Amino acid sequence: MTTTQVLTENALLARARACLSKEDCRILYAEWAATYNSDLADASQEYVAPMLLAQTALKYVRTPEVSILDAGCGTGLVGVALAQGGVKTIDGLDLSPDMLKMAEGAGVYRNLDSGDLTQQIEKADDTYDIVTCAGTFTHGHVGPDPALREFVRITKKNGFVAATVIEDLWLSGGFEREVKRLEAVGLVKVVSVELKDYRRGVGDKATVIVLEKL
Repeated sequence: MTTTQVLTENALLARARACLSKEDCRILYAEWAATYNSDLADASQEYVAPMLLAQTALKYVRTPEVSILDAGCGTGLVGVALAQGGVKTIDGLDLSPDMLKMAEGAGVYRNLDSGDLTQQIEKADDTYDIVTCAGTFTHGHVGPDPALREFVRITKKNGFVAATVIEDLWLSGGFEREVKRLEAVGLVKVVSVELKDYRRGVGDKATVIVLEKL
């Protein structure tokens, strides 16, 4: 990657974390969709969060017939990793039509839908065995409420929600508080909370949470 390309990618990432509205996100990802995967896969970035989250989710696959929603699927990095792990039924949901087009090209999704994770998700209760969400709980994107509760709602009983939360938002963004609230009202059991790499090349970390729906 040339110096100019690195500077361009860094500028796009900075814009992503500075988004102030859904329209900002749509505009950004319309520009970035075509090069998103190659930009963040570069050795200087090593965006490993999707792969690590997929590996986490695969630990909870109990049957070949498992169905997974990849929420905030972007270009399909989590979906590809899940498919490589043997999952056959994966749906994707994302705000950006341009990112969804890239995800479609991955060839691993059953359905791909446009959706806003800051609102109620247009899916029925108890639809999926697992809901995954990587890279969406970050600066300028989606907060914990109502997204986490919605993920739980559309997950089947004794199914799982697995998500990454950028490290510095786990507390300050209210994610830990929302998880404790869901646990306190008996909706979930906290299976694990671990700090893992997000972008390994630059030392970014994320809290990876796994919740079981009760």
